Amino acid sequence: MKPSVGRDERQPGGYPIAADVRTTRERTIVPDPIPSGAPAIFPYELAKYEQSGYGKWHYDAGLEAERRLDLMPPTYDAAAATGVAKLSRFFVITDIHITDKESPAQLVVFGFKGGSPEVYSGVMLYTPHVLDAAVQTINALHAQDPIDFGISLGDACDNTQYNELRWYIDVLDGKTVSPQSGDEDDPIPGALNDYQDEFKAAGLDKDIPWYQVRGNHDHYWMGSMPVDDRIRAAHLGDEILNVGDILKDPRGTDSRGFYVGAVDGRTPYGDVIGAGPEAAFPTPPKVPSADPDRRALSRQEWMQELFDTSSEPRGHGFTEADVERVFACYAVEPKPDVPVKFIALDDTGGDDPGKMGCGHAFIDEERYDWLIGELDKGQAEGKLMIIGAHVPIAVEKPGSLVGWSPIACVTEDELLAKLHSYPNLILWVAGHRHYNAVTPLRSPDPERPELGFWEVETSSLRDFPQQFRTFDIVRNSDDTVSIFAIDVDPAVEEGSPAALSRSYGVGALKLFKMDEGVSMGDIAVPPLPLLPTGSYNAELVVQLSPEMQAKMQNHGAPLPE
Repeated sequence: MKPSVGRDERQPGGYPIAADVRTTRERTIVPDPIPSGAPAIFPYELAKYEQSGYGKWHYDAGLEAERRLDLMPPTYDAAAATGVAKLSRFFVITDIHITDKESPAQLVVFGFKGGSPEVYSGVMLYTPHVLDAAVQTINALHAQDPIDFGISLGDACDNTQYNELRWYIDVLDGKTVSPQSGDEDDPIPGALNDYQDEFKAAGLDKDIPWYQVRGNHDHYWMGSMPVDDRIRAAHLGDEILNVGDILKDPRGTDSRGFYVGAVDGRTPYGDVIGAGPEAAFPTPPKVPSADPDRRALSRQEWMQELFDTSSEPRGHGFTEADVERVFACYAVEPKPDVPVKFIALDDTGGDDPGKMGCGHAFIDEERYDWLIGELDKGQAEGKLMIIGAHVPIAVEKPGSLVGWSPIACVTEDELLAKLHSYPNLILWVAGHRHYNAVTPLRSPDPERPELGFWEVETSSLRDFPQQFRTFDIVRNSDDTVSIFAIDVDPAVEEGSPAALSRSYGVGALKLFKMDEGVSMGDIAVPPLPLLPTGSYNAELVVQLSPEMQAKMQNHGAPLPE
């Protein structure tokens, strides 16, 4: 058995990123077409990707930030406005899905030959490495133009496991990470040459505080079901879990029918083992070894672990009192000299999975009352406000996997109506859907455009396009505010684990027909938007109230003329 994760005192080398760090304003990543006559392969056949033409990509032209005036009155003259001062600069990462691919309680069986890339694709071998590359890219951008703070919008873990959360925190802290579980494996002898090798993470620049939001995968089994005793035991054993169709079978996690499969960490390409119908296995399949670090965390334990960190702030937004009451919401003002308030909202808390699991947006009465209290306070104190939540609201949601929960204490329309009563609310940031999107939530009163706000979704670091975002909030010469939302590709070094993950993500785009749209049972999943790049940059203009126009005139760092 290997040592407990994140506690090895040795200092192995790390994986540097490419020296040329750019955003998608300067260049974009475009998947190459699959060559005519390329053989059909299964997603798990990673050794065949390159020779079959899957996973190749090239750089193309950048995407300028589109100026969006959707919230502004029809008479607004955008040409007359120029940026005069920067109020705040921050980054958003989301849906990292740090994955213990050797766990016996994954859902590999429903993706390794096709189906859902969210339960299996080659990217799952390299999730800590991609996060490390993203962190190094953030550090490089910070050196070019200082970043005030960062927000992580949930699904840090894939399967609410202790070792997954520990790897996540340790990457951000710059610790030594051994990204494997069970036995010590080295499928390719030597250091830093396979997905199982321990490495020294770079760590986020110590001058950048980061704040955490909770996602559905952070406290539900595979993001779909509450962790019951059977699932909890499966995490800790070596026998691969046997379940049926958990989203259709009324027995849920008590159903049977398929061994869920795992990755064999002893093999160079992470061969899939123990995946298939139970009739195919005379005896239950097993992973090579059990591991106590795979234990499923309670909500309180997940929050408490964020205090075992060397980066700032301790708890990453949560207080000890929050942990005690198991309340994953908080509000902070990350830049004390600028009146901008960040409100972290846990909108993933409904324990009734319903027909489509626990992926819906949900708030109970306690969280709703708390949110309204924070909005009231921010409005009274004259603060511009940003809400960060894992699940987006008021957007077109394909199928029913990510809609508004029917058991929430308010309807989506009721929540939106209340949010539109706060002229200082300018932005809702979210993840969850694994792609980039910008939605204007216009004021219901044409005479008061300041009651509108923007929703910006950021793609997953796990799946194509594997990006994070930077946000710059700029005060304009006409006392409006512009929010520059810019996609960033991690600056991966050729041949690195993060570069391999990118190629597998590009391959999955075709193998899972994410560029065409697919059907998953009775759910129609449309194509990934914004292709071929999956990227979108925007300048989002916001009307301030007369009171905030006057207040903000003396705030912000002057921009070069």
